[in-house]
Amino acid sequence: MERTLIEFIWAFLLSIAFMYMILASQFESMIHPITILLSLPLSVPFGLLGLWATGDTLNLYSALGVLVLFGVVKKNSILQIDHANQLKAAGFSRRDAIVQACRNRLRPILMTTLAFVAGMVPLVVTSGVGSGTNHAIGWVVIGGQTLVLLLTLVVTPVTYAIFDEVRAKGFAMRGVTWVRSKLPAPDPVTPL
Repeated sequence: MERTLIEFIWAFLLSIAFMYMILASQFESMIHPITILLSLPLSVPFGLLGLWATGDTLNLYSALGVLVLFGVVKKNSILQIDHANQLKAAGFSRRDAIVQACRNRLRPILMTTLAFVAGMVPLVVTSGVGSGTNHAIGWVVIGGQTLVLLLTLVVTPVTYAIFDEVRAKGFAMRGVTWVRSKLPAPDPVTPL
């Protein structure tokens, strides 16, 4: 059990490092991956709360459930940040881009969360051989995903606004100006 815990910590740290590298190359930014990855620490307590509420233990399988939970929580933040960046490039102000991105991406985030949680329900209701491993993974994901959903819908836009302001001030201090795209601004009523 001690060796499993140490190896899980290494897997956890390596997954964070790999996620950061992939997101940094995707967004061509060093700050936006941090914005996205700040939602991950929020998911761990809620996943553990799901285990505690059902009486399951923290073991290798529930630790794997935490890693699965990271992937889905990160995806929700990517949807919001990527769309906000697209809207800013199209000429929206920071505030309008954040509000519109949250409005446009709320439905896909809710749909994937509900589908993912519904997919975990068979894992927690089984009672056959090996059902204990299924219960641990299922309850971590169900508890973590349903409870962290509301926080990430608030935390991600707020941290995006803060970090984008810091980045803009950093560029302003260096004398770099933002070059806006000449694309026409999309209609704010029509979701993209």
